[in-house]
Amino acid sequence: MARIPYDRLPTERPNPRSRALDRLSPVAIARLMNRADQDALRAVGRATPAIGRAVTAIVERLRRGGRLIFVGAGTSGRLGVIEAAECAPTFNIGPGQVQAVMAGGRRAVFRSVEGAEDDARAGALAIRGRARRGDAVVGIAASGVTPFVRAALGEARGRGALTVLVTCNPSVPRAAARVVISLAVGPEVLAGSTRLKAGTSTKLVLNTLTTAVFARLGKVHGNRMVDLQPKSAKLRARAARLVRDLGRVGAARAVALLAEAGGSAKVAIVMARRRVTAAEARRRLARAGGFLGAAAGI
Repeated sequence: MARIPYDRLPTERPNPRSRALDRLSPVAIARLMNRADQDALRAVGRATPAIGRAVTAIVERLRRGGRLIFVGAGTSGRLGVIEAAECAPTFNIGPGQVQAVMAGGRRAVFRSVEGAEDDARAGALAIRGRARRGDAVVGIAASGVTPFVRAALGEARGRGALTVLVTCNPSVPRAAARVVISLAVGPEVLAGSTRLKAGTSTKLVLNTLTTAVFARLGKVHGNRMVDLQPKSAKLRARAARLVRDLGRVGAARAVALLAEAGGSAKVAIVMARRRVTAAEARRRLARAGGFLGAAAGI
């Protein structure tokens, strides 16, 4: 493998605005970092066309039974792990529908495993044992050159999976993935610390990808989280409010419908609006592809 010119990567360059970082007051550091964070927001704004293309392509795969797999190393990998973990309780998706692959394995989520990101063979093997034709594999690499991630994407492409790369290196070739989401955030306040602007912009992109994908798959209604899993007191109360508000019933009736629906706010709302049994509500939702509006007539 050719030597990577790390000194030329935008994620490694020093930021002239923060050259006196070690001599600034705490308030001055906070102001400096807040100004720098605006770069992350602007970078994501410029990347929205690519994000939209990625969403459309991912939805196509998931609608046909494919899975969404995030793969990364270090901070990038941990962001993928967080995003994958949050999808199940937020959208009530099936087991394994959204996954994350972390360079260095599970222990690297909590403790740095030096060198794991350089292991291209491990990246390819991790995807070889997981991805299949019809899946969507999203590589996350701030530098855009992480060997583990690049090899994983190459393996995914060879296996017929959709490939997407989220990177903060605008110089990454477009051929690196089917869709390249390039975030020109500029150098970090602390040179090379990609947990800062690069991490912030990447988190925003991953949030947008999953929210948009599952909204397009019928997992939300309007701006409400109707497919949530009510497994805590807070979420049970939220589910009851959803049934009350969208089902147009009283609070007590909403709780009773939720119980009949086995805790599913969607099913309970259809029961309330259509005045049908839980079984019939489930059938209507299935015919509507999971979209609450079509099933409940709202």
